[in-house]
Amino acid sequence: MTSELALLGGTPVISEPGPHLSWPPLDDRTDLRVLAQLQRSISIYNRSGVIDDLETAIEDYFGVQHAVLMSSGTAALHSTYVAAGIWPGDEVIVPAYTFLATVTPLLHLGAVPVLADSDETGNVSVADVAARISPKTVAIMATHLWGIPADIAGLRVLADKHNVLLLEDGSHAHGAAVGGRKIGTVGDIAAFSLNGPKPLSAGEGGFVLTNSDEVYYRILMHGHYNKRCKSEIPPSHPLHRYAVTGMGLKYRIHPLAAAIALDQLERLDSYLIGRAEVAGILGEELADVDGLLAPRLSEETLAAWYGYPLIYRGDELDGLPIERFFEALHAEGLVEVDRPGSTCPLNLLPLFQDPRPLFPHHPYVEQIRYRPGQFPVAERLHANTLKLPVWHRERDISLAQNYAAGFRKVVGLHHELKGQA
Repeated sequence: MTSELALLGGTPVISEPGPHLSWPPLDDRTDLRVLAQLQRSISIYNRSGVIDDLETAIEDYFGVQHAVLMSSGTAALHSTYVAAGIWPGDEVIVPAYTFLATVTPLLHLGAVPVLADSDETGNVSVADVAARISPKTVAIMATHLWGIPADIAGLRVLADKHNVLLLEDGSHAHGAAVGGRKIGTVGDIAAFSLNGPKPLSAGEGGFVLTNSDEVYYRILMHGHYNKRCKSEIPPSHPLHRYAVTGMGLKYRIHPLAAAIALDQLERLDSYLIGRAEVAGILGEELADVDGLLAPRLSEETLAAWYGYPLIYRGDELDGLPIERFFEALHAEGLVEVDRPGSTCPLNLLPLFQDPRPLFPHHPYVEQIRYRPGQFPVAERLHANTLKLPVWHRERDISLAQNYAAGFRKVVGLHHELKGQA
């Protein structure tokens, strides 16, 4: 007898071929803005035109004094650490579970990343961060995994108690907030990516936020030499005499990417409203399904929903391996369900197990020798995470419901997968 499961010969829940998500949403308005910028200028060396428009709009959106556009989120993080005054040998406590670029700039600065384990949300554990603070600690870096805010208030209290900087990587969390306060405004400096799938996307790009003039000048000095430094760093400031050269790096965003980001920023809040509605539907549809744990947010938390992480609990499904469960989901047409790869516990990556071949001149490289098993919560969550996209349009609600139906179907018939090769 043929099983109802598509993997075993049945009919899939979703027959439409993927992809089922295209991001960012581009339309005729976007095309016109990019074309207008193409005809106006494709090189901008100072804060003018679309660069000025976008930086001003970002400052207004986040309610901060300074926003500086960058060529990528990685560049934004690099400039963040430089502007924070990170020196060789300084320790920065970072999440063990994050995308590698949250941490890799520290290796280029000769600093020592101290990994900290996750709490049950996947974000960095305040308690584990507290346990890893040492006399060499100069900063704590917080990320907001999948657009779900970390315990940023707890980290702020901890940073203030120990007189260290609190930095934020908000690359998953544009527009997310806790208690009405946006992610990226609690830390002393915040970096964001504008890479393709991010909630606010330019295709490629990034930006840094700060309320400190001094930090602002150092960000400019790091990646925006010559015209911007000459015009924006006061002649009386000690750094002004380096304005022509800066630090010799060029991290400017492309004007066409800035035009796309400006168009998308004007729509961001509507995207977040739509994503919150779809996330709520997914939560309702999957709340009581065996083998799955859906994220739960407090009433004061607004997530950006870069992704919707479900934690797989195979012990509730007779020990069915997640690999087999994942295969069955894809057979049902749920092609956007993902098992995160490059966003992972960094101790599982060769770069953080032995960085010596790539960073032979790092003066403290021998201190960076992590191993599997050191961060049990992060490793468990990563191994058992199934990530869904979170759509934002009303017409996508039925698609989200079909994805939830696919999960329920596979869970309901999971016993048929036992012992199947």
